[in-house]
Amino acid sequence: MECRTRPKITEDRVEEIRNLITENPDWNRTKISKHICRIWNWQSPNGQLKDISCRDMLRELDKAGRITLPAPQSPSRKCGSSDKVNHLEHDTTPVESKLSLLRPLRISKVSAGKELVLFKSLIDQYHYLGYDRAIGENMKYIVYSCNDKPLSCLMFGSAAWSCRQRDSFIGWGKTDRMRGLSLMTNNSRFLVLPWVNVPHLASHILSLISRKILDDWQLKYGHPVYCLETFVETKRFRGVCYRAANWVRVGSTTGRGRNGGHKNAILPIKDVYLYPLVSSFRQALCGREGDVR
Repeated sequence: MECRTRPKITEDRVEEIRNLITENPDWNRTKISKHICRIWNWQSPNGQLKDISCRDMLRELDKAGRITLPAPQSPSRKCGSSDKVNHLEHDTTPVESKLSLLRPLRISKVSAGKELVLFKSLIDQYHYLGYDRAIGENMKYIVYSCNDKPLSCLMFGSAAWSCRQRDSFIGWGKTDRMRGLSLMTNNSRFLVLPWVNVPHLASHILSLISRKILDDWQLKYGHPVYCLETFVETKRFRGVCYRAANWVRVGSTTGRGRNGGHKNAILPIKDVYLYPLVSSFRQALCGREGDVR
């Protein structure tokens, strides 16, 4: 049976990892993680090994002192690092017009090659968070005008592990959340290029993406997503385009971080928005799919 969510890490499994490392001293971290994925059947519905998620798990065990991993072959890339992003020269001629003059918009799924280089370059230069590699299942898009000028970039990746406001809205307990988390995706980056000034463009793009991402995800990963989420920093943005595209604000984060324990906010406070892709999203995300529609 395939293991689509993170396996429960028991002491027996930790011992199994220790034995694997001891018996194969010449193996690097990637080889270890791929072997674990195979013997634990840890893979996505389309059969792809979830070795990146497995490596994250191994690093956590190593940091906790429960296992000892071989030294990494190259330095780990720091979150938010842009040293591997090639910044391209590009046309920044202002785009100021009515939306109707740019339609129909073309939405391109970005996966590799020159378009991926362009995507990384634009995000890293113009999004306030920069570009950071997406770990696990993800979807990247570039939106072009009818005359093929880039207007916007979006990235969707792993949903937040835990969010009280979201989980309450869905009706998730811990078990349901662990089972259903892979059926959601987080809009981690949404950029309208700074020289593009077109009324209603952002909300129109969000509406277009919401109509196609379920099928795109199914085609790429062999399973659907039933709900989108995003977190909007309240000091920077008002979330107008999300509300205009019918995303639902379900609350705000506390700013205390994922582990809590802080009296005052130490992180930016963010509004939590959700966009259900099917009417029966709660049943689907809680493992009671039935007739999902």
